[in-house]
Amino acid sequence: MRQNPLKSRLAGLAVFFGLFLLLFFFSLYNTQIIHGNEYRARSITSNATTQEVEASRGIITDRNGKVLVSNRLAYTLMLSDRDFADDGKLNAAIARLIRLCADNGVTWIDTFPVSETGPFQYLPAAADNESFSAFLKDQNIAYFSSATVTAPQLISRLRTALGIEAALTDNEARRIIGVRYELALRSPCLFAEDVPVELISQIVDGQFAGVSTGTSAARVYNTTYAAHILGRISRIYAEDWPTYRDKGYDMDALVGTDGAEAAFEGYLRGTDGTRLITTDDNGKITGELYTEAPQPGHTVALTLDIDLQRDAETALADTIEGMIDKDTLQRGGAAAVVKVGTGEVLALASYPTFDLANFNRDYEQLLEDPRLPMFNRAVNGAYAPGSTFKPCTAVAALESGVITPSTTIRDRGIYTYYAFPQPMCWIYSQSGGTHGSINVTQAITVSCNYFFYEVGRLMGIDTLADYAAQFGLGQHTGIEIGDSAGALASPTYAEGHGLDWTDGQTITAAIGQSYNLFTPLQLANYIATLASGGTHCQAHLLKEVKTFDNARQVYVYDEAPLNTVEISDSTLRAVLSGMHNLTTSGSVSSQFSHCVVSAGAKTGTAQVGTAINNGVFVAFAPYEDPEIAVAVVIEKGGSGAALADTAVEIINAYFSRDDSTAGITGENTLLR
Repeated sequence: MRQNPLKSRLAGLAVFFGLFLLLFFFSLYNTQIIHGNEYRARSITSNATTQEVEASRGIITDRNGKVLVSNRLAYTLMLSDRDFADDGKLNAAIARLIRLCADNGVTWIDTFPVSETGPFQYLPAAADNESFSAFLKDQNIAYFSSATVTAPQLISRLRTALGIEAALTDNEARRIIGVRYELALRSPCLFAEDVPVELISQIVDGQFAGVSTGTSAARVYNTTYAAHILGRISRIYAEDWPTYRDKGYDMDALVGTDGAEAAFEGYLRGTDGTRLITTDDNGKITGELYTEAPQPGHTVALTLDIDLQRDAETALADTIEGMIDKDTLQRGGAAAVVKVGTGEVLALASYPTFDLANFNRDYEQLLEDPRLPMFNRAVNGAYAPGSTFKPCTAVAALESGVITPSTTIRDRGIYTYYAFPQPMCWIYSQSGGTHGSINVTQAITVSCNYFFYEVGRLMGIDTLADYAAQFGLGQHTGIEIGDSAGALASPTYAEGHGLDWTDGQTITAAIGQSYNLFTPLQLANYIATLASGGTHCQAHLLKEVKTFDNARQVYVYDEAPLNTVEISDSTLRAVLSGMHNLTTSGSVSSQFSHCVVSAGAKTGTAQVGTAINNGVFVAFAPYEDPEIAVAVVIEKGGSGAALADTAVEIINAYFSRDDSTAGITGENTLLR
């Protein structure tokens, strides 16, 4: 039977289309499944740019989890010179962008080391600046010193080298030069940060050439206290770039510059991510793809108690301002609170202080303030301790066997052992009287200079300096934000600093004078060591570190004590009893009648000029089972007794807290 030719043709056509569909599906499978990722990547990179995504910096909390420093979303402007045909077009675009920012009150980044307005002068950052030298070399301007080429001459040469039109003023040209300098360091460069959204909309609507917008995390200070402790962040300075480059930082990265921000940079720093941004032919963004997600920095918990910090700062400020109101003498001061037995710093107040949130705005005013509000007196102010040193002298004398707790010495008013000096006991100089025959406990309570002159002479400066060093006096405390070592009076110190030393200085050193200079934090840690029975711990601010989501503990402070001062029970009772008696029946008993717990204390007065004395005060509480040690120093504060009220306020603040209110406070909440 003859086959139908139509059916044959249809069968052939069906086979053809079947093969065609198989080929089509194979092609789709090959493109989308087998080589899909490869082709997708090619497609993206053909019309995409790579951008680094800045990771959020870790937050900082106090010991109870209250957020002290956090982040908020901020807009940034980036500028690139890659799409400009010549200097003229680039300079015109920069000038237009600068005018827009100036009209909106937005500052732009300018690290060019020449003053921003005429008469031009070199800034300190110009000296030995590798980036500055490289920039000049790129412009065919040989390296020179300010002694051979003045700053105005440099601006003139750069105007020519960078093609800046003559119609612009020198100040306008200087602004453009500053931006060109940033572009020479890195393109695209960060032009401005923390830009208001209104300006962003003008940038987008105005189609500013070479400008792109981005986001970053800006620091939020959730408390107006602890400014000296928390510290600040900034973009990496040009002179610091080589150091940070070796650590893997980008040139325009944010880093801690001081305080906890700098001390714990390694924990707070996040890991930047990378994203691809695709655009169409008109430059409109069509998509974003993260190739590496940014990882936020860790959460750093400080030993600080922000409520106690607030109360310490308030008490210190009220006392100092009250003194100023009475005699108009300008003063500064500091207070430190250390936890006994651990070295944890609970509060560290320095006055006058400043507001971190407004630091950039107030910088010039802060810099010119003669009271030095940016100076952290609590860790860097070195002061003669006066009679607050006498408990240390007592421990050294008792433990070295020079005296016993029952040994008595008669105060004769004038100490005549040496032909010179022949100092007086304070009571003799004021009234002509003496303290009579007293033991070491009584001598601490009444602060008898004569008693400590004699025991200082008997044991010698070497023994005294050795015990003082064991208490950490005249040494760095180890606090992470850095501090002054101060000075510990001894022949070795005197020789090393080109100073004189005589045997007579031993007796003045024994009462906290001579070359003795200690920081308020050293004094607080010394009293904490004494109150603990001799356990000398490193003063520290770091409590623990967790991942940003609190899922994992990265670090917890668990360091062993630095050393143990050998103090017998009888010595400890004799010394601490003398300090306790000062608060119950001594010169500060009226102030401590308002203290909510029993305490021990010691006053100190250090002469710093004719009729001008610094006031020093130390205390610990409770007397029966010490938990905290406090030190207060006020410049030109008079007698240490005048500071007793301040110490009592701080102690009461600590022991009167409602612990039930302690807990985690959310971000962006101002702590008052």
